[in-house]
Amino acid sequence: MELTRVLWLAFVPIFITIVVSIMMARRRTFSPTTTTKRSPPPPPMAAGAPLLGILPALLAKGPLQVIHDAHADMGSVFTVGLLHRKVTFLVGPDVSSHFYQGLDSEISQDEVSRFTIPTFGPGVGFDVDLATRREQFRFFGDAMKPAKLRTYAGLMVREVEEYFGSWGQSGTVDLKKDLEHLVTLVASRCLFGEEVRAKMLAEVATHLRELNDGMRLVTILFPHLPIPAHHRRDRARARLGEIFSDIISSRRASYPDGSARNVNDDMLQWLVGSRYKDGRATTEAEVVGMLVSALFAGQHTSSSTGTWTGARLLARTNAEHLRAAVREQERIVARHGDRVDYEVLQEMDTLHRSVKEALRLHPPAMLLLRHARRSFTVRTREGDEYEVPEGRTVASPLVLHNRLPHIYRDPERYEPGRFGPGGGEDGAGGALSYTAFGGGRHACVGEAFAYMQIKVIWSHLLRNFEMEMVSPFPETNWNVVMPVPKGKVMVCYNRRSMSPAA
Repeated sequence: MELTRVLWLAFVPIFITIVVSIMMARRRTFSPTTTTKRSPPPPPMAAGAPLLGILPALLAKGPLQVIHDAHADMGSVFTVGLLHRKVTFLVGPDVSSHFYQGLDSEISQDEVSRFTIPTFGPGVGFDVDLATRREQFRFFGDAMKPAKLRTYAGLMVREVEEYFGSWGQSGTVDLKKDLEHLVTLVASRCLFGEEVRAKMLAEVATHLRELNDGMRLVTILFPHLPIPAHHRRDRARARLGEIFSDIISSRRASYPDGSARNVNDDMLQWLVGSRYKDGRATTEAEVVGMLVSALFAGQHTSSSTGTWTGARLLARTNAEHLRAAVREQERIVARHGDRVDYEVLQEMDTLHRSVKEALRLHPPAMLLLRHARRSFTVRTREGDEYEVPEGRTVASPLVLHNRLPHIYRDPERYEPGRFGPGGGEDGAGGALSYTAFGGGRHACVGEAFAYMQIKVIWSHLLRNFEMEMVSPFPETNWNVVMPVPKGKVMVCYNRRSMSPAA
């Protein structure tokens, strides 16, 4: 008995030592530091000056070159510092799914888009809560449905025919200036109706240019910075508010029961008669703001893209694409005569691809921005993972996104056929490989309207004129948020008639 007690007392320390050792081994084995996957690292950071970040490089090289250099050095996910803000860039569809598809509660436009408020005004866009903004987008969406677009097509055709009817038998024009003028006419007629558009054309066109010029890159950071461009923007917005308020008041006085929807097919009356889900009617200030934003976006996108489409088609290196676009018009004229309506426009596949390719190379915005309300992880094509932290500004640079060589063959070349049958690049890389009009939850509701407007213009030009660009191919003005062709785009023309029997 005594021996057993001695053996037991001797064994206990050994037993405890063994148990503790096993427990410690298990703890090491199941330690969170070894079994729980570590969070991915943050994206690599571009070199920059203390406090100023990449600001000196921006001033020296310009934004496009800075973005290109950072992408070349660090790949598809990288961060740059700019004064007090860090911006993470996501380049390509592989890392952009959350940017375009994420919920607003996770990745939002609100925090980074408030710089647009001075341009569009109070009570609309990013000056209101998400629910109200969604309803306002619904009003636009309803006004852009195919049934409404059919009515706009006729208005566009008549405006285009009247405008180019004033051109002589031959001459030289600044295509950029003429299309800015024409698109304002077309958009005004569709927005406000024929009875008012002529009265306000010259002044409204001037104010729209001042609004676009007042949305500089510096505006994103300092929307109220007291610079001349911002002063002109504010004066232009105030005057547009007065003009549009007078028109809205006149409409409401003439049709107090809302019956104008049966008389006027324009967007103005649609917005005046729209109601929120709670039954509340749109206010005058809201309609003014929605009209300004629609006219601003539509005029800029269509005139700029129409000019780029012409510059690309008329470049000597693209003669084969111009011939293909003209031949398509000849075939359509042979089938339908001179008739151009919504259905006929849908048949213009070659022209549609020509516009789409111009947009790929010359998107209406340099980049799109979001705010990460929650952190999220991205994985590159090469398998690298990075965590974008909560609170970070996130950017999708369209100038890079739509020119990636692993998606588009010879991406710097203008090749409309890449989107055609057998081209193999329409949808290559997934739905987010082409983002000229945005994508996902925030795709542009005016995309179909813009395409239709540009196709109406270029269908008429291709049918009725032989043209040659006599100025150098235009450079891009990257100093504004919505870049435009720099300088004049001079074109010589000779009038011709495309016979329906061709």
